Amino acid sequence: MNKKPTQSSTNPYKNSDSNKRYYTYDYWLRQTFGGKCAKIPIDAGFTCPNIDGKCSVGGCIYCSQRGSGDFACEAEIPVTEQFEITKKQLSSKWQTDKFIPYFQAHTNTYAPLEIIKEKIEPVMALDGVVGLNIATRADCLEDDVVGYLCELAERTVLTVELGLQTVHDGTAMLINRGHTYADFLAGYEKLRRASDKINICIHLIFGLPGESVSDMLESVMEVAKLRPDQIKFHLLHVLKDTRLGDMYLSGEYQPMDMESYVDTVARALLYLPENTVVGRLTGDGMQSQLLAPDWSRKKTVVINNIDKKMYAEDLWQGKFFDKKA
Repeated sequence: MNKKPTQSSTNPYKNSDSNKRYYTYDYWLRQTFGGKCAKIPIDAGFTCPNIDGKCSVGGCIYCSQRGSGDFACEAEIPVTEQFEITKKQLSSKWQTDKFIPYFQAHTNTYAPLEIIKEKIEPVMALDGVVGLNIATRADCLEDDVVGYLCELAERTVLTVELGLQTVHDGTAMLINRGHTYADFLAGYEKLRRASDKINICIHLIFGLPGESVSDMLESVMEVAKLRPDQIKFHLLHVLKDTRLGDMYLSGEYQPMDMESYVDTVARALLYLPENTVVGRLTGDGMQSQLLAPDWSRKKTVVINNIDKKMYAEDLWQGKFFDKKA
Protein backbone atom coordinates (compact mmCIF):
# COMPACT_ATOMS: atom_id res chain seq x y z
CA MET A 1 0.00 0.00 0.00
CA ASN A 2 1.37 3.40 -0.98
CA LYS A 3 2.13 5.69 1.91
CA LYS A 4 0.75 9.22 1.95
CA PRO A 5 3.51 11.75 1.11
CA THR A 6 4.74 13.66 4.14
CA GLN A 7 5.31 17.41 4.39
CA SER A 8 9.04 16.74 4.60
CA SER A 9 9.15 14.55 1.49
CA THR A 10 7.20 17.10 -0.56
CA ASN A 11 9.08 20.16 0.70
CA PRO A 12 10.32 22.18 -2.32
CA TYR A 13 12.81 24.17 -0.23
CA LYS A 14 16.35 22.79 -0.49
CA ASN A 15 17.94 24.03 2.76
CA SER A 16 15.85 21.82 5.00
CA ASP A 17 15.69 18.22 6.16
CA SER A 18 12.24 18.58 7.76
CA ASN A 19 8.90 20.20 7.04
CA LYS A 20 10.39 23.68 7.55
CA ARG A 21 10.19 25.73 4.37
CA TYR A 22 12.83 28.20 5.41
CA TYR A 23 16.50 28.06 6.42
CA THR A 24 16.24 27.43 10.15
CA TYR A 25 19.02 28.34 12.54
CA ASP A 26 18.90 24.80 13.89
CA TYR A 27 19.61 23.40 10.41
CA TRP A 28 22.51 25.84 9.98
CA LEU A 29 23.99 24.86 13.35
CA ARG A 30 23.88 21.18 12.45
CA GLN A 31 25.41 21.83 9.03
CA THR A 32 28.13 24.08 10.49
CA PHE A 33 29.01 22.33 13.75
CA GLY A 34 27.75 18.80 13.19
CA GLY A 35 25.13 19.02 15.91
CA LYS A 36 23.10 21.24 18.17
CA CYS A 37 24.74 24.12 20.03
CA ALA A 38 23.51 26.13 23.01
CA LYS A 39 23.69 29.92 22.82
CA ILE A 40 24.73 31.50 26.10
CA PRO A 41 23.52 35.11 26.52
CA ILE A 42 26.04 37.42 28.19
CA ASP A 43 25.66 40.97 29.49
CA ALA A 44 29.08 42.62 29.29
CA GLY A 45 27.88 45.92 30.73
CA PHE A 46 28.07 48.03 27.58
CA THR A 47 25.73 50.93 26.81
CA CYS A 48 24.39 52.46 23.56
CA PRO A 49 24.96 55.76 21.75
CA ASN A 50 21.24 56.52 21.90
CA ILE A 51 21.29 56.05 25.67
CA ASP A 52 24.43 57.91 26.72
CA GLY A 53 23.71 61.01 24.66
CA LYS A 54 26.10 60.53 21.74
CA CYS A 55 23.19 60.54 19.33
CA SER A 56 20.21 60.45 21.70
CA VAL A 57 19.06 59.59 25.21
CA GLY A 58 16.49 57.17 26.57
CA GLY A 59 17.21 54.36 24.13
CA CYS A 60 14.73 52.85 21.68
CA ILE A 61 11.16 53.22 22.87
CA TYR A 62 10.67 49.46 23.21
CA CYS A 63 13.89 48.53 25.01
CA SER A 64 13.95 47.46 28.63
CA GLN A 65 16.52 48.87 30.99
CA ARG A 66 18.78 45.93 30.13
CA GLY A 67 18.70 46.53 26.39
CA SER A 68 17.60 43.07 25.21
CA GLY A 69 19.79 41.44 27.83
CA ASP A 70 16.94 40.41 30.13
CA PHE A 71 17.69 36.71 29.79
CA ALA A 72 21.36 37.06 30.72
CA CYS A 73 22.95 37.20 34.16
CA GLU A 74 23.57 40.60 35.72
CA ALA A 75 26.40 42.58 34.13
CA GLU A 76 28.18 42.87 37.49
CA ILE A 77 28.98 39.14 37.34
CA PRO A 78 32.24 38.39 35.45
CA VAL A 79 31.56 37.18 31.92
CA THR A 80 33.12 33.76 32.50
CA GLU A 81 30.90 33.21 35.54
CA GLN A 82 27.85 34.30 33.56
CA PHE A 83 28.74 31.70 30.95
CA GLU A 84 29.09 28.89 33.48
CA ILE A 85 25.91 29.82 35.37
CA THR A 86 23.76 29.90 32.23
CA LYS A 87 25.43 26.80 30.82
CA LYS A 88 24.43 24.91 33.95
CA GLN A 89 20.86 26.25 33.76
CA LEU A 90 20.53 25.12 30.15
CA SER A 91 22.11 21.69 30.67
CA SER A 92 18.73 20.01 31.20
CA LYS A 93 17.29 21.53 28.01
CA TRP A 94 20.25 21.22 25.66
CA GLN A 95 22.18 17.96 25.55
CA THR A 96 25.31 19.32 23.92
CA ASP A 97 28.94 20.09 24.63
CA LYS A 98 29.08 22.90 22.06
CA PHE A 99 28.38 26.48 23.07
CA ILE A 100 28.13 29.89 21.44
CA PRO A 101 28.55 32.90 23.75
CA TYR A 102 26.09 35.61 22.74
CA PHE A 103 27.04 39.16 23.73
CA GLN A 104 23.48 40.42 23.45
CA ALA A 105 22.74 43.30 25.80
CA HIS A 106 22.98 46.82 24.38
CA THR A 107 25.79 47.61 21.87
CA ASN A 108 28.76 45.32 22.24
CA THR A 109 31.23 47.19 20.03
CA TYR A 110 30.53 50.57 21.63
CA ALA A 111 33.60 50.93 23.81
CA PRO A 112 37.38 51.32 23.46
CA LEU A 113 38.92 48.27 21.82
CA GLU A 114 40.85 47.23 24.93
CA ILE A 115 37.60 47.08 26.93
CA ILE A 116 35.90 45.01 24.25
CA LYS A 117 38.81 42.56 24.26
CA GLU A 118 38.73 42.33 28.06
CA LYS A 119 35.14 41.10 27.83
CA ILE A 120 35.42 38.76 24.84
CA GLU A 121 38.81 37.06 25.19
CA PRO A 122 38.15 35.28 28.54
CA VAL A 123 34.99 33.69 27.14
CA MET A 124 36.73 32.58 23.97
CA ALA A 125 39.13 30.49 26.07
CA LEU A 126 36.38 28.46 27.78
CA ASP A 127 35.88 24.76 27.06
CA GLY A 128 33.24 23.92 24.50
CA VAL A 129 33.09 27.35 22.83
CA VAL A 130 32.76 26.79 19.08
CA GLY A 131 31.50 30.16 17.91
CA LEU A 132 30.72 33.71 18.95
CA ASN A 133 27.78 36.09 18.41
CA ILE A 134 28.15 39.83 18.97
CA ALA A 135 25.11 42.12 18.86
CA THR A 136 25.76 45.72 17.93
CA ARG A 137 24.73 48.65 15.72
CA ALA A 138 26.04 49.47 12.26
CA ASP A 139 26.99 52.97 13.42
CA CYS A 140 29.32 51.56 16.10
CA LEU A 141 32.00 49.93 13.98
CA GLU A 142 35.23 51.87 14.40
CA ASP A 143 38.17 50.81 12.23
CA ASP A 144 40.14 49.19 15.04
CA VAL A 145 37.07 47.29 16.23
CA VAL A 146 36.37 46.02 12.73
CA GLY A 147 39.99 44.87 12.55
CA TYR A 148 39.49 42.91 15.75
CA LEU A 149 36.28 41.35 14.42
CA CYS A 150 38.22 40.22 11.34
CA GLU A 151 40.80 38.62 13.63
CA LEU A 152 38.09 36.85 15.62
CA ALA A 153 36.55 35.54 12.39
CA GLU A 154 39.85 33.82 11.60
CA ARG A 155 39.74 32.06 14.99
CA THR A 156 36.09 31.06 15.31
CA VAL A 157 32.70 31.09 13.60
CA LEU A 158 31.78 34.73 14.21
CA THR A 159 28.34 36.24 13.71
CA VAL A 160 27.91 39.99 14.07
CA GLU A 161 24.26 40.92 14.63
CA LEU A 162 23.24 44.36 13.41
CA GLY A 163 20.01 45.87 14.69
CA LEU A 164 18.25 47.70 11.88
CA GLN A 165 14.54 47.19 12.71
CA THR A 166 13.24 49.20 9.72
CA VAL A 167 14.50 50.86 6.54
CA HIS A 168 12.08 53.75 7.00
CA ASP A 169 13.77 56.78 8.51
CA GLY A 170 10.49 58.25 9.75
CA THR A 171 9.85 55.14 11.82
CA ALA A 172 13.45 55.08 13.02
CA MET A 173 13.04 58.63 14.32
CA LEU A 174 9.75 57.77 15.99
CA ILE A 175 11.27 54.81 17.86
CA ASN A 176 14.37 56.86 18.77
CA ARG A 177 16.68 54.53 16.87
CA GLY A 178 19.38 57.18 16.58
CA HIS A 179 20.57 56.42 13.04
CA THR A 180 19.26 56.45 9.48
CA TYR A 181 19.11 53.64 6.95
CA ALA A 182 22.01 55.30 5.11
CA ASP A 183 24.05 55.09 8.33
CA PHE A 184 23.19 51.40 8.58
CA LEU A 185 24.21 50.72 4.99
CA ALA A 186 27.56 52.42 5.51
CA GLY A 187 28.33 50.21 8.52
CA TYR A 188 27.02 47.06 6.86
CA GLU A 189 29.14 47.54 3.74
CA LYS A 190 32.20 48.40 5.85
CA LEU A 191 31.87 45.12 7.72
CA ARG A 192 31.12 43.15 4.57
CA ARG A 193 34.20 44.51 2.80
CA ALA A 194 36.41 43.84 5.80
CA SER A 195 36.05 40.05 5.83
CA ASP A 196 34.07 37.41 3.98
CA LYS A 197 34.38 35.17 7.05
CA ILE A 198 32.14 37.33 9.24
CA ASN A 199 28.53 36.16 9.25
CA ILE A 200 26.28 39.21 9.30
CA CYS A 201 22.81 38.93 10.82
CA ILE A 202 20.27 41.73 10.34
CA HIS A 203 17.40 42.30 12.78
CA LEU A 204 13.97 43.56 11.67
CA ILE A 205 10.93 44.29 13.84
CA PHE A 206 7.35 43.86 12.67
CA GLY A 207 4.59 45.93 14.24
CA LEU A 208 6.49 49.18 14.73
CA PRO A 209 4.23 52.22 15.37
CA GLY A 210 2.70 53.63 12.20
CA GLU A 211 3.99 50.94 9.85
CA SER A 212 1.69 49.05 7.50
CA VAL A 213 2.32 45.51 6.30
CA SER A 214 3.54 47.03 3.03
CA ASP A 215 6.10 49.08 4.98
CA MET A 216 7.31 45.95 6.80
CA LEU A 217 7.65 43.97 3.58
CA GLU A 218 9.49 46.88 1.96
CA SER A 219 12.07 46.63 4.75
CA VAL A 220 12.41 42.91 4.03
CA MET A 221 12.84 43.42 0.29
CA GLU A 222 15.46 46.15 0.79
CA VAL A 223 17.41 43.99 3.23
CA ALA A 224 17.13 41.01 0.87
CA LYS A 225 19.10 42.97 -1.72
CA LEU A 226 22.04 42.98 0.70
CA ARG A 227 21.98 39.15 0.80
CA PRO A 228 22.73 38.95 4.54
CA ASP A 229 24.06 35.69 5.93
CA GLN A 230 21.32 35.64 8.55
CA ILE A 231 18.18 37.54 9.46
CA LYS A 232 16.04 37.74 12.59
CA PHE A 233 12.39 38.74 12.63
CA HIS A 234 11.00 40.12 15.86
CA LEU A 235 7.47 40.83 16.97
CA LEU A 236 7.27 44.21 18.67
CA HIS A 237 6.13 43.33 22.16
CA VAL A 238 5.26 45.94 24.76
CA LEU A 239 7.18 45.92 28.05
CA LYS A 240 6.48 47.69 31.31
CA ASP A 241 8.43 50.86 32.14
CA THR A 242 9.19 51.72 28.51
CA ARG A 243 8.05 54.63 26.33
CA LEU A 244 6.22 52.10 24.15
CA GLY A 245 4.50 50.80 27.27
CA ASP A 246 3.26 54.31 28.02
CA MET A 247 2.00 54.63 24.45
CA TYR A 248 0.15 51.33 24.73
CA LEU A 249 -1.47 52.17 28.06
CA SER A 250 -2.63 55.55 26.73
CA GLY A 251 -4.10 54.01 23.58
CA GLU A 252 -1.48 55.50 21.22
CA TYR A 253 -0.21 52.08 20.12
CA GLN A 254 -1.95 48.81 19.26
CA PRO A 255 0.16 45.64 18.74
CA MET A 256 -0.29 43.28 15.82
CA ASP A 257 -2.67 40.35 16.24
CA MET A 258 -1.36 36.81 15.78
CA GLU A 259 -3.03 36.19 12.41
CA SER A 260 -1.55 39.37 10.90
CA TYR A 261 1.89 38.61 12.27
CA VAL A 262 1.89 35.01 11.00
CA ASP A 263 0.78 36.19 7.56
CA THR A 264 3.43 38.93 7.46
CA VAL A 265 6.28 36.60 8.41
CA ALA A 266 5.19 33.95 5.90
CA ARG A 267 5.11 36.59 3.16
CA ALA A 268 8.44 38.07 4.26
CA LEU A 269 10.18 34.71 3.86
CA LEU A 270 9.18 34.64 0.19
CA TYR A 271 11.37 37.64 -0.58
CA LEU A 272 14.55 36.45 1.15
CA PRO A 273 17.48 34.83 -0.65
CA GLU A 274 17.18 31.07 -0.25
CA ASN A 275 20.61 30.89 1.43
CA THR A 276 19.92 33.46 4.16
CA VAL A 277 19.62 31.75 7.54
CA VAL A 278 16.52 32.68 9.54
CA GLY A 279 17.77 33.06 13.09
CA ARG A 280 14.39 33.93 14.59
CA LEU A 281 10.75 34.16 13.54
CA THR A 282 9.38 36.03 16.53
CA GLY A 283 10.61 37.88 19.60
CA ASP A 284 9.84 37.31 23.24
CA GLY A 285 10.14 39.45 26.34
CA MET A 286 10.41 38.67 30.02
CA GLN A 287 7.02 37.26 31.01
CA SER A 288 6.90 39.35 34.18
CA GLN A 289 7.47 42.53 32.15
CA LEU A 290 5.17 41.84 29.20
CA LEU A 291 2.16 44.13 28.74
CA ALA A 292 1.10 43.00 25.26
CA PRO A 293 0.35 41.19 23.06
CA ASP A 294 -0.58 38.29 25.32
CA TRP A 295 -0.48 35.82 22.43
CA SER A 296 3.27 36.39 22.07
CA ARG A 297 3.73 34.11 25.08
CA LYS A 298 2.76 31.20 22.80
CA LYS A 299 5.90 31.25 20.68
CA THR A 300 5.62 27.59 19.63
CA VAL A 301 2.05 28.16 18.46
CA VAL A 302 3.15 31.15 16.38
CA ILE A 303 5.94 29.18 14.70
CA ASN A 304 3.67 26.20 14.06
CA ASN A 305 1.07 28.48 12.49
CA ILE A 306 3.70 29.92 10.15
CA ASP A 307 4.70 26.38 9.13
CA LYS A 308 1.07 25.41 8.53
CA LYS A 309 0.40 28.49 6.43
CA MET A 310 3.46 27.96 4.26
CA TYR A 311 2.50 24.33 3.63
CA ALA A 312 -1.17 25.07 2.96
CA GLU A 313 -0.38 27.86 0.49
CA ASP A 314 2.71 26.18 -1.04
CA LEU A 315 5.11 28.92 0.07
CA TRP A 316 8.82 28.69 0.74
CA GLN A 317 11.76 30.96 1.42
CA GLY A 318 13.02 32.66 -1.72
CA LYS A 319 10.00 31.86 -3.88
CA PHE A 320 9.67 35.53 -4.89
CA PHE A 321 13.27 36.63 -4.39
CA ASP A 322 14.42 38.72 -7.32
CA LYS A 323 17.93 37.48 -8.07
CA LYS A 324 18.49 40.43 -10.41
CA ALA A 325 17.72 43.05 -7.75
